[in-house]
Amino acid sequence: MVRRAAPNFRVIAMIVASAMLMENIDATVLATALPTMARDFGVGAPAMSIALTSYLLSLAIFIPASGRMADSFGSRTVFRSAIAVFVVGSILCALAPTLSFLVLARLLQGIGGAMMMPVGRLVLMRSVDRKDMVSAMSWLLVPALIGPIVGPPLGGFIVTYLDWRWIFYINVPIGIIGMIFVSIYIDEVKGKASGPFDTIGFILSGISLGSLLFGFEMSSHEGEGAFSIFLIAIGLLFGIAYLRHARKHPSPIMDFSLMKVPSFGTSVIAGSLTRITQGAQPFLLPLLFQIGFGLSAAAAGQIIIATALGALAMKPMAKFVFRRLGFRRSLILNGILGTIGYGLCAAFRPDWPMPLVFIVLVLSAFFLSFQFTAYNTIAYDEISKERMSSATSFYTTFQQLMLSLGICIGALALHGSMALSGTETPALGDFSAAFIVVTIISITATFWNLRFSPTAGEEITGYKAKQTKGAVAES
Repeated sequence: MVRRAAPNFRVIAMIVASAMLMENIDATVLATALPTMARDFGVGAPAMSIALTSYLLSLAIFIPASGRMADSFGSRTVFRSAIAVFVVGSILCALAPTLSFLVLARLLQGIGGAMMMPVGRLVLMRSVDRKDMVSAMSWLLVPALIGPIVGPPLGGFIVTYLDWRWIFYINVPIGIIGMIFVSIYIDEVKGKASGPFDTIGFILSGISLGSLLFGFEMSSHEGEGAFSIFLIAIGLLFGIAYLRHARKHPSPIMDFSLMKVPSFGTSVIAGSLTRITQGAQPFLLPLLFQIGFGLSAAAAGQIIIATALGALAMKPMAKFVFRRLGFRRSLILNGILGTIGYGLCAAFRPDWPMPLVFIVLVLSAFFLSFQFTAYNTIAYDEISKERMSSATSFYTTFQQLMLSLGICIGALALHGSMALSGTETPALGDFSAAFIVVTIISITATFWNLRFSPTAGEEITGYKAKQTKGAVAES
């Protein structure tokens, strides 16, 4: 059988993006169905939160190991297997007769999800020419932005008109088609193992990341403040233990020496700060429109669709802007515009014209979507092929962690403002305070964006080549 040679980069990007969209929608659609599932299982609705946190646990444990798995067995094999595990886990979730069975199925599903995120990005990095990387990353970013928007209304539709088990069954045909396309269009690439598998690091990082993710998640729940602080403290202690261990291991499961690579380290830090806003917005905006504005869940969802439209509008323009401005200037300018745009949410009031609210959200999402495309691309500019798998798992781990931290900070800021004002229900002023807090944190990414080299990513964008031609013409 002759394999197709050099498929269009959009085909590869869309294969990876479709798998990630399946995962993102699954993660968000479930929250809508939890009350109905609780009734079927004969438990209280709060008990169903374990169905969400069990998935997070799998992510935290297995994301760091994904790069090593891809090096050992090949990126195509691991990516295809990850989709298969996710689909099998989805089927078991749909068949679950009890909550305990569902939790075990979600743990299995999370193993597949943990491998899909970083290995999918690795597949793209290994399959796409550098000149097409910006456009490919623009396509890849879409699922992360659309999933949280499409998920809740889709979940409401399924619960209302079908059965909650279809939430998991819809993953089956998508996953099967995805595995077929992976087999046809994606080549097998293996990396070189640099040393023995870091078993102790795997355990330490799993406990640390799992505790941190759980802690951040619990912080947004009423009455879970003390437990959240305990989990975060455990996560930090095991994180310190891991860092001490990693200094001595020849091939640590999370290689912090990658932070010494200028473009990668700067992208991780600046991107992490900016993701505080990205994580907080899906939590704060629906609450603002439903509690602060008094809108129905359906009406609030229609407004928040603006963020998905803004992200999609950005996609065809990223490469052109990078070619004109370069990465450094683009990151500085768009980072400020996008963060301030979301900061304007603090000024939203019910008497604002809804079209104006919609336009602000579209523009804010446009600029921040552009920003994440830039970070996700420039991060790997100076990473060698040998370290690419370690870099993708490292980057994805921090991406997931900071999105959860964004929810945590948004929730803490909201509750802190409510405590100061002595109210039990958040008022418009409390939402304003929360938006301002996350915006101030994210805007500090500008100082890190200034540290990028003016010629960063020149091979990817052709920015320097264009400037050089201009200089020759002038002479």
